[in-house]
Amino acid sequence: MKKFFLIATSFLICLGAGAATKKAQKLDEQVLKTMKTATEYMLNTVSYNGGFVWTYLPDFSREWGEMEAKRTMAWVQSGTPQVGQLLLDAYHATGDEYYYQAAEKVANALIWGQQDCGGWNYCFDFAGEGSLKDWYNTVGKNGWRLEEFQHYYGNATFDDSSTTDAAKFILRMYAEKFDPKFRPSLDKVINFVLESQYPIGGWPQRYPLMYDHPFRGQKDYSSYITLNDDVIPQCIDFLVQCYQVLGTQNIKDAVMRAMYCVILLQQGEPYAGWSDQYTVQDLKPGNGRSYEPRGISNNTTQSMCRQLMHFYTLTGDSRFLAGIPAALKYLETQKLPKSEYEKLGRQWTDSMDSFMAPRFINPETGIPQYIHRVGSNVQNGHYYVDQNITNTIGHYSSLSNVNIKAIRDQYEQIKKVPVEELTKDSPLFSTGEHRLNEYYTVRMGQQGGGRVPAGFGGFQPMSLEDQAQQVISALTPEGCWLSPLRSTSNPYKPYEDTTPSNETKYQSSNVGDEFDTSPHSNTDPSIMCISTSDYINKMGTLIRYHLSVK
Repeated sequence: MKKFFLIATSFLICLGAGAATKKAQKLDEQVLKTMKTATEYMLNTVSYNGGFVWTYLPDFSREWGEMEAKRTMAWVQSGTPQVGQLLLDAYHATGDEYYYQAAEKVANALIWGQQDCGGWNYCFDFAGEGSLKDWYNTVGKNGWRLEEFQHYYGNATFDDSSTTDAAKFILRMYAEKFDPKFRPSLDKVINFVLESQYPIGGWPQRYPLMYDHPFRGQKDYSSYITLNDDVIPQCIDFLVQCYQVLGTQNIKDAVMRAMYCVILLQQGEPYAGWSDQYTVQDLKPGNGRSYEPRGISNNTTQSMCRQLMHFYTLTGDSRFLAGIPAALKYLETQKLPKSEYEKLGRQWTDSMDSFMAPRFINPETGIPQYIHRVGSNVQNGHYYVDQNITNTIGHYSSLSNVNIKAIRDQYEQIKKVPVEELTKDSPLFSTGEHRLNEYYTVRMGQQGGGRVPAGFGGFQPMSLEDQAQQVISALTPEGCWLSPLRSTSNPYKPYEDTTPSNETKYQSSNVGDEFDTSPHSNTDPSIMCISTSDYINKMGTLIRYHLSVK
């Protein structure tokens, strides 16, 4: 009897497992179909010649990158390259040649927008340079807080990883099948990165170098050696990937100079931090935009501490750790006093593990620099710096969250690990083929942000199966995903009155009056959009599910 019971139980378990497998296979079929349908819509209907911006109204009457864009424009910054990387992830996950061909279409768009110098601007326009200049002279010129778009340089930028994101995707396309048609574009951007590097090892924000846009009494900062938005670390990362694929020695030399440059850019005690940008002649802190004063940046200081530890794992050279104790000692002095916390209505504690600090301090005196503005638009308003912590600008925080404990813990831990173990996987020491990552936009093992109620007011993670089903059911009959429009902007209106204004209504807002074309939060939840990042995220969920049952 017992034997019969065991056989029957095993049979039922097998039936259950078989049913679960069939259910998973059926869902996977829906996953693959949804992926294909959504991608066809994005490539054939949403994109313009394979280029993407950030968000679109469903009828394509308006669309936006960082600012409102023309239909013929493509955004390189946080846009088109990321779609290309997602398509290659889908190709690796499914083996479906369609996704490689789709990635080729995106690569061809980027190659069209690549400048003769080899780099990329934030965006480009398939309608030609005249159309792009018109955009800069209207929408770009009137974006009060987006000063980087108020002047058309005609050169390429490293800002916001525009050039390096495009370059990494082109490199990955070449490395995928070593198709020679991608090699000219790759060679152009490698030469661009090497040529634009200063002998000391850093890079300017824009190249070829230009000095033609002094702004509100300050020098044009685009030629300064730049750490802001990780310009140097991103260039290093791209060149390391090139070295992995190509093994060219002059690439390794450029990487080493760049890493040692970060050491040189650390300022001396008592303000032993880093700035966002530096004047080339003396390696001293320089100004950025008019709300980015010449100063030590507590955000960048923390970032560079982490980068130096990363450089140590790449090289094993202890010189990359030498400046971290002085940086931590400096950061400890930056905690806001209780009186400043109280002005902000925040709770003050004695903890030195994590605290609020000024974002910028004067590099000679250590005095905090807080940013304010008056006026209502770019024509009549301006930014200024003082030591008043209240009523600062809302679109660019004057404060930093300093987490000393996290940096110190990582520093202490990394010192305990033998150098040989730290550097064993470094591509700089590789003697054989060192392949690129298989997935870029898809984080394996990541469950995503889905949550469902767990009772008693709590929440529990949504299963990957439930997430996939939710994504599938959200696809519209047209074949796209819609999401609430998070950001919008005022349409461009001509405005020529330059009479200075002392208006304070817009001092802490993201946008000024009706003439300001800067993006701001959309307050109408009924307005839906097609979001490039939402497409990438939802495709990532479907890819993770497919790999889980593959």
